[in-house]
Amino acid sequence: MNADAGQPILLDVSRLIWRAWAGMLPTGIDRTALAYLAHFRSRARAVVQRGGRTRILSSKLSQRLFDILLDGGPAARAGLCRLVLPGLIASEQVVPGSIYLNVGHTGLDRKGHVLWLQRVQARAVYFVHDLIPLTHPEYCRTGEPAKHRRRIEAMLGHGVGIIGNSRDTLDELTAFAALQGGRFMLPSLVAPLGIGAPTAVHDAELPLTGSYFVMLGTLEGRKNHLLALNVWADLARRLGAACPQLVIIGRRGWECEQAVDMLERCEAIRDHVIELPRCNDEMLAAYMRGARALLFPSFVEGYGLPLIEALACGIPVIASGLAVFRELAGDIPDYLSPIDGLGWLRAIEDYAQDGSARRNAQLARMIDWAPPTWTEHFARVDAFLEDLSRKPE
Repeated sequence: MNADAGQPILLDVSRLIWRAWAGMLPTGIDRTALAYLAHFRSRARAVVQRGGRTRILSSKLSQRLFDILLDGGPAARAGLCRLVLPGLIASEQVVPGSIYLNVGHTGLDRKGHVLWLQRVQARAVYFVHDLIPLTHPEYCRTGEPAKHRRRIEAMLGHGVGIIGNSRDTLDELTAFAALQGGRFMLPSLVAPLGIGAPTAVHDAELPLTGSYFVMLGTLEGRKNHLLALNVWADLARRLGAACPQLVIIGRRGWECEQAVDMLERCEAIRDHVIELPRCNDEMLAAYMRGARALLFPSFVEGYGLPLIEALACGIPVIASGLAVFRELAGDIPDYLSPIDGLGWLRAIEDYAQDGSARRNAQLARMIDWAPPTWTEHFARVDAFLEDLSRKPE
């Protein structure tokens, strides 16, 4: 298939639909899916999974749906209600051999997914964000490792290509494939995720005036909020009113009971930790703008959007020494083991001070660094899809 021969991209937007329906703020996966929607919308048809059925919407209905999803906001649910149900009934088929793009891992664990691919004769290209449920199941909900295994097996067994957010993620996938009876890895592409233009923030709009740090991401065990909260309890008991603030931005998730207990019961940190379960882009930019550093003590990550967003804003990062972080940011952040509590304590105390030598050294290291962009990302993706389209089915 030639990508310019008039055949549409079949873009699965099922995840974006249910997230918009629930009124959820976008996660990293959602931001990726939205970027793909913005890039491919003019040549895409929407694929929608609902109630065990998968349908391809007409071009007209697809464009209306894309508008709703890209606009977002409180009106999205009403728009979806008016559009999607009639659209599923009025769906139509497409030319066999079209590229099907699934960017959100959606529905890959269901048996009906493979049957649908065969029925419409689509050529599936999947985006893999991480293999965390397989490599670190202890941080995941019950049942998620088995579900993710089915997703990854579907990618390897029925796809024609894989896009990964990092070399680290694709290395994990290659290792998994090798353990599955010597299964060969599909043609693959490393395409680092981009970020949008930083939201402008003026000093007068900064939400806090004292020294503070930010953690960004859903509260879950692998994000290691517990380490930060224990550090803050120690700081608060020793420093009292001079203790810096910790701003935790993200909703409460799973496998984080001890961190929640600290937030709800620890009197020492009550006046020094701010929890923001909902935070729009403008508020997030304001908090990031004035932070002494972003703290990223995760045990495992598939990518690390907060890291590159912070560096792009000129904000230092103190992070775990994960391979994917080093792939993205080189030697710019200060790296520490996620179990080195004393190391984190010392780094935070140092960075909290005006004129911190460690902080100034990191600011100097980031001068020539540039974040990955969506323009670069999609230049790679478009070339990859074009190459796949030339290969015989």
